[in-house]
Amino acid sequence: MLKNRIIQVRITVVFFLIGWVSAAVATVPQRIITLSSALTETVYAMGYGASIVATDVTSVSPAEAAQLPRVSKNRSVSTEGLMAYRPDLILAPAGDVPAGIMSQLKSAGIRVVEIKQEFSEKGAIRYIDAVAQALHADDKGKELIAKVQRELQAVKDAVAKKADGKKAKVLFIYARGTGTMSVAGKGSSLDAIITLAGARNAVQEFADFKPYTTESLVKANPDVILLFDFGLSSLGGKDAILKMPGVRTTEAGKHKRIIQMNGPLLINFSTRLPEAIIKLNSLIYEK
Repeated sequence: MLKNRIIQVRITVVFFLIGWVSAAVATVPQRIITLSSALTETVYAMGYGASIVATDVTSVSPAEAAQLPRVSKNRSVSTEGLMAYRPDLILAPAGDVPAGIMSQLKSAGIRVVEIKQEFSEKGAIRYIDAVAQALHADDKGKELIAKVQRELQAVKDAVAKKADGKKAKVLFIYARGTGTMSVAGKGSSLDAIITLAGARNAVQEFADFKPYTTESLVKANPDVILLFDFGLSSLGGKDAILKMPGVRTTEAGKHKRIIQMNGPLLINFSTRLPEAIIKLNSLIYEK
């Protein structure tokens, strides 16, 4: 009897220690690096922005994030640059961090979680949940997901009410000056957000992005031309675009329907997806 009781006590102690260790391991990280604007915004939305010690160059929202140190001057990162901030968690877009750097970080005991972004409403919810899991913040994640789902439903209702049966054709041009321009095809993040905003992508002949040509512009004949705000600036503004070959022959050119949106917002597909949808819808269908 005594022997059995001793065994039971030992088992109880073992389970207590396992639970204690698990609870310790599952605490919210204190020093986080986020390597995309969507990741940064999602961490802030859950209330853990104060734990972010560094970000990537795309993270400019919220305003506090724009003041944080950058781990690089462009989208590439280095092991030394990341380790300099002594992170206990690095959140990265799936596939963005080279395998060699991933291996070095893990060997140094740094936890790296890659999160895939899917360009859909359900994808946005899965994205938020994945960030919550990485932060060991299930309750915060559930609260945020419920909030975003309510906002998405309200936005979908608003977009549906404004629909008049005819969907505008929107051509997205990615630009960094006239020498670097491409257009978004089907399956891209821009194709998805244009559809959610109650319009249709003017290009369906190919997937992802392809170089911009005057011929492709004229063939697409969009009702609206959409650019990132920095892309519009890089081309010299709305008037400069209207002077580009072929633009005036399109419906967008004839009616001067050139619109711009903040890049990180337009392709967020996380907590700010409802905001992006209603903003784009308003710009496309403004009278």
